[in-house]
Amino acid sequence: MGDQVLVSVDEMLGSGSDTNGQVLESVREMLGSGLDSNDQQVTVVPSLNGVLIDQPLAIGQEFPDVDTCRRTLKEIAISLHFEIRIVKSDRSRFIAKCSKEGCPWRVHVSKCPGVPTFTIRTLHGEHTCEGVQSLHHQQASVGWVARSVESRVRDNPQYKPKEILQDIRSQHGVAVSYMQAWRGKERSMAALHGTFEEGYQLLPAYCEQIRKTNPGSIASIATGQENCFQRLFISYRAAIYGFLNACRPLLELDRVHLKGKYLGLLFCAAAVDANDTLFPLAIAVVDVESDENWMWFMSELRKLLGVNTDSMPRLTILSERSAGMVEAVETHFPNAFHGYCLRYISENFRDTFKNSKLVNIFWNAVYALTTSEFESKVSEMVDISQDVLQWFHHYNPQQWAVAFFEGLRYGHFSLGITEVLYNWALECHELPVVQMMEHIRQQVTSWSNDRRNMGMRWTSILVPSAEKRISEAIADARCYKVLRANEIEFEIVSTERTNIVDIRSRVCSCRRWQLFGVPCAHAAAALISCGQNAQLFAEPCFTVHSYRETYSQMIYPIPGRSLWNEAGEGTDGGGANVDIIIRPPKTRRPPGRPKKKVHRIESFKRPKRVVQCGRCHMLGHSQKKCSLPS
Repeated sequence: MGDQVLVSVDEMLGSGSDTNGQVLESVREMLGSGLDSNDQQVTVVPSLNGVLIDQPLAIGQEFPDVDTCRRTLKEIAISLHFEIRIVKSDRSRFIAKCSKEGCPWRVHVSKCPGVPTFTIRTLHGEHTCEGVQSLHHQQASVGWVARSVESRVRDNPQYKPKEILQDIRSQHGVAVSYMQAWRGKERSMAALHGTFEEGYQLLPAYCEQIRKTNPGSIASIATGQENCFQRLFISYRAAIYGFLNACRPLLELDRVHLKGKYLGLLFCAAAVDANDTLFPLAIAVVDVESDENWMWFMSELRKLLGVNTDSMPRLTILSERSAGMVEAVETHFPNAFHGYCLRYISENFRDTFKNSKLVNIFWNAVYALTTSEFESKVSEMVDISQDVLQWFHHYNPQQWAVAFFEGLRYGHFSLGITEVLYNWALECHELPVVQMMEHIRQQVTSWSNDRRNMGMRWTSILVPSAEKRISEAIADARCYKVLRANEIEFEIVSTERTNIVDIRSRVCSCRRWQLFGVPCAHAAAALISCGQNAQLFAEPCFTVHSYRETYSQMIYPIPGRSLWNEAGEGTDGGGANVDIIIRPPKTRRPPGRPKKKVHRIESFKRPKRVVQCGRCHMLGHSQKKCSLPS
């Protein structure tokens, strides 16, 4: 006799077999027409998720406990498409038989004396019934669904119930309801990550671990009535150091609503690194959006910056300028320039007037560099609609227009953190609060490591985004005529206008140098004329050195929950008593399917300006590309 061939039931189910009568036929189809039953012995081995189950069952076979025995028999029954009926189940024995009347299949498992294991005492292993003919199976319980999808849920928390029931049907030939799939996933998530309630209870110990592993970091909790969770604030020392020592004095403020069991909001303050990418500084979770919670968040942010705030250049803050944000910024950062996010202001304008021509003129007004240009564009808008003046009265141009806003945005006009927060809320809405914060920490750590490695490979003076701007400025500078007034002042003449450049004060009358922090085309022409390297006249926050300094500190990992020591200090160091059990907030997600909201991310770029040649005055090309002789 030839070799023994082992074939899993999963493979047979995948080939379309759903009854015991089709098993051997499916095996032969998989092994090929050359299989000779006299040469090879085929043993059918059931499996679950591709993992072979210990089968065939045999007298004397042992199980660690009765639960393992019960689960194993259920899995075998589902894999082989027959149903079992439990005759007896207690602390000392487990008896089950086939649910079909007249079928002799029966198993008797009893506890071994003196040990916790169970062993099979009696087994009638043959079926005379046709098995389960329908797709529904009595043993396909919520617990079985949870065990079946656990590995997938671990890898993908966004695994949807609809996908679960489809995969179970294709892999096991069993139909489960949407509610079974949903409850199975919930149970699997709780087994992997703990419950939402346990997440709040673990917060004091989690904050203690952050401060132990990342000294100098801030992690604090605040509770409300009946010890219900109210606020959590986290900022890592690596982020604090990077912002204070290398980033431009610019912060983005935004929040996103969480969709988990107990709702809440995620607040974030983010800086911008030398290469114009986001650099999260502080993250908070709060129970509700309120003026009080914004006041608390900005208070914690002020403490974080500490004495350094007074020595820093005046801070510029960008946000949607909600009432709570405005009051909190004015209270804790009274000297900061607080401006609107341009995406928010443009969406408001567009939704108010619903006129594409007005919107295009509005964008030209937004980016106008001088007050005269701005007022000219406003006049054009007023000619179309007088209501524009009332809108401008409500949204003061000094808080968003380039010509009037006093803060330094360095070309960063809109909130980049909005999309990041939305993605975090989407990825973490089914995770307890501790796991959510860990997901965010791991992602920020990954960003930091990648950018640190990238920065070490750069050999230039400036980061790539700043180098690109200067290269474009140098290319545009070739068609300008430069007149030198003295060692530091230059007159840059073009067919359109004349601009004055002061290379010592790093000022150009066009205002682009001051606004963007890198030399404009006029400044580049002046610097080239006197043999200077234009890259050396960019702001220090755009240098590769600053970029490397931003990511020079490490965010260290938090050990697994099993390694956390029980705190015995009375408080967690952030004001919360570790002996008090923190309860979830009283806000809860309402029943039913949540309403879907489409998040529209507009293009933040300025509409393309029609170029007019200064030599021939034709549209579509610039003076330097003009074909007419000069």
